Amino acid sequence: MIRTENLSRKFGDTVAVEGLTLEVQEGEVLALLGPNGAGKTTTVRMLSSLLAPTAGHALVAGFDVVREAQAVRQHVGVLTETPGLYKRLSVRRNLEFFAQLYGVKDVAPQVERYLTLLGLWERRDDPVSVLSKGMRQKLALARALLHEPKVLLLDEPTAGLDPESALSVREFIEELKGERRTVLMCTHNLPEAERLCDRIAFLKTRLIALGNPEELKAHLFGRRTLVRLANPNPRLPQALDLPFVKDASLNGNVLAVAVSDPERDNPKLVRRLVELGAEIQYVTEEKRTLEDVYLELMENHNAA
Repeated sequence: MIRTENLSRKFGDTVAVEGLTLEVQEGEVLALLGPNGAGKTTTVRMLSSLLAPTAGHALVAGFDVVREAQAVRQHVGVLTETPGLYKRLSVRRNLEFFAQLYGVKDVAPQVERYLTLLGLWERRDDPVSVLSKGMRQKLALARALLHEPKVLLLDEPTAGLDPESALSVREFIEELKGERRTVLMCTHNLPEAERLCDRIAFLKTRLIALGNPEELKAHLFGRRTLVRLANPNPRLPQALDLPFVKDASLNGNVLAVAVSDPERDNPKLVRRLVELGAEIQYVTEEKRTLEDVYLELMENHNAA
């Protein structure tokens, strides 16, 4: 549903996005992660035909973002970090206005549907100016969905929201996954990206890594088994003469062992440790976070 090839954008001599090539399938949720100024919002603006690329190509819902910009806008829903709603109009009137712009046929039931889904129907006659930031964000999300777009582009959908409002928006995005909508989401919220997204694209002007969270963790750090010992012996790491052990180190009473396949190798590892006289308290796998991946990738990129 989204396909880019060497997509690039410059502002004068400043390169905002360089050579971005990726593909997002129907029904997939993909997160763009990167620091401020990495090109995430610029990418969203190009994919929504709000900003023309200076090089490369992109197709969204089968339409070229430059040659078929109007068709792209008809098939894309966009949620920007600043919603841009009409504050003096009511909640309902805002959606009715945008529904008419989108050419929605049955405006009233469509407006009611999304206000109800997002818990705003009881506030339908209130002016937008009296809504909380979380409610405005929900209203902006409803606006993005009025015309039933195949593709959603969400720029920081939960930024600045209180925990309850952020949870409500995340739960709604999870519901959209079940509707086979394609979602590209920019966020700085790493736990949110790991929870919601099928794959993560790390961007810093250029695409520096792409994959699902577990693939990225395994690629960068490998997999390590952690064994807590009641009687740590400093000679244990050298005594682990097993072919699948890549590395072993002892930190206090925790033995860390790098293995290829913990599910397959851990039973043999435990048997060998017992043979060596180790008293094992528990065995677990080291858990890396998406934050670890992010920091490692950015550090490697800066050092390159």
